[in-house]
Amino acid sequence: MANERAEQYQGKTTGFVTITCLVAAIGGCMFGYDVGVAGGVTSTDDFLREFFSNVYAKRRNAHENNYCKFNDQGLAAFNSSLYIAGLVATLVAAPITKKYGRRVSIICAGIFFLVGAAVNAGSVNLSMLLLGRIMLGFGVGFESQAVPVYLSEVSPAHIRGALSVLFQLATTLGIFSANMISYVTQKLSPWGWRLALGTAAFPALLMSLGGYFLPETPNSLIQRGLTEKGRHVLEKLRGTSNVDAEFQDLIDASLLANSIKHPFREILEKRHRPQLVMAVLMPMFQILTGVNCILFYAPVMFLTMGFGENSLLYSGVLLGFVLVLSTFVSIGLVDKLGRRPLLLSGGLQMITCQIIVSAILGLKLGDNQELSKGYSIMLVIFFSLFVLGYGWSWGPLGYTVPSEVFPLAIRSAGQSITVAVNLLFTFIVAQAFLYLLCALKFGIFLLFACCVSVMTIFVYFMLPETKGVPIEEMSLIWTEHWFWKKMLPEN
Repeated sequence: MANERAEQYQGKTTGFVTITCLVAAIGGCMFGYDVGVAGGVTSTDDFLREFFSNVYAKRRNAHENNYCKFNDQGLAAFNSSLYIAGLVATLVAAPITKKYGRRVSIICAGIFFLVGAAVNAGSVNLSMLLLGRIMLGFGVGFESQAVPVYLSEVSPAHIRGALSVLFQLATTLGIFSANMISYVTQKLSPWGWRLALGTAAFPALLMSLGGYFLPETPNSLIQRGLTEKGRHVLEKLRGTSNVDAEFQDLIDASLLANSIKHPFREILEKRHRPQLVMAVLMPMFQILTGVNCILFYAPVMFLTMGFGENSLLYSGVLLGFVLVLSTFVSIGLVDKLGRRPLLLSGGLQMITCQIIVSAILGLKLGDNQELSKGYSIMLVIFFSLFVLGYGWSWGPLGYTVPSEVFPLAIRSAGQSITVAVNLLFTFIVAQAFLYLLCALKFGIFLLFACCVSVMTIFVYFMLPETKGVPIEEMSLIWTEHWFWKKMLPEN
């Protein structure tokens, strides 16, 4: 590999590549909407009365333990079923993404989202409700497999981080939209929750149609033997015909990729050990920050802490807005400061906020009490600061870093592992959170603070900087790292 070739890359940030990335990132909006809307509807009376009457009764019982009012495994399964279905789907999506291209997987994801939204909106029993969530989970599996890879492959190296973060930005916008729609529709009794769940069909339709008109990535086209078409798309993306250096890198990577018939077996080779570790630990750490629990169950937690019917307003407007704002911060800084500074600063901020939140709850919120107005405001502030730290660091970069470190030969397999680990831990945490909240009370936030501490130390010592490194020459960074170079074979 000629490291000097990267300096010969030509091209600029064209309007075509920007529009292409925006369309592809709609998949993140769908993911975020499905995350946010579940938390919204599960805190509304009409939805609970129809599907979880025992939870509704506990919520209205003034003598029920504050931390245990929503402790129900069926309610947790409504949230978590999406992620276990996504875990299965991403393993199916990997060979499809490699053989037929990233664009096909994006279209499949849109169709699954569309069907899932329709089934959820028309649900008349819990089985039908779970079926709709499973269909949405299939959509999550396909879009999480294809969209981050698509974004990293069409982006120029010097702004790849910013454009890849579009996936996270779209996710945060989806969460924000879902919470706002849930807040509005809760007033439309008794069918408002159906409208909230069914509204997901609109971005799903946009995703399906947009995917149809998207160009395939040059990497995928060249790997599948469509070399001239791949060059044509590359020239259009870069806005110049002088793409010889980048095109040659893609051809070299494609030749290596096509020589590997079993990518999942290849990814276990010692020379890919650093990438495999990142594919497992980065998404695992991202979920163990605890942010998904805050985003899933923010309305539930605010109800628990005495915010009453305004819980959806607080979680939707404030936390959603903070998450969107912080993602813009990440877009502006990720290719200037690099990945490591953002991950480290975000980790330290999240640790501090979780410790303070735990202290406030432990000292001021008893089993059957409500927080005073002053402490409630403090709690909202530190929840917001936690989400702010996550939004510029582990939120976008938990996807960006794994999607950019794999060579083309095993990129789809690597992305499958990344998504599968992410969804597995999301399922575990989502299913267990309500039980752990009841059992550990305020201590659950100390548990998350310990996890964030471990992952911040991991980044400091084990993650090399990937800022500005061309995606097809990314393997060189491991040979210069103090630890990973000892793990790699000499050749």
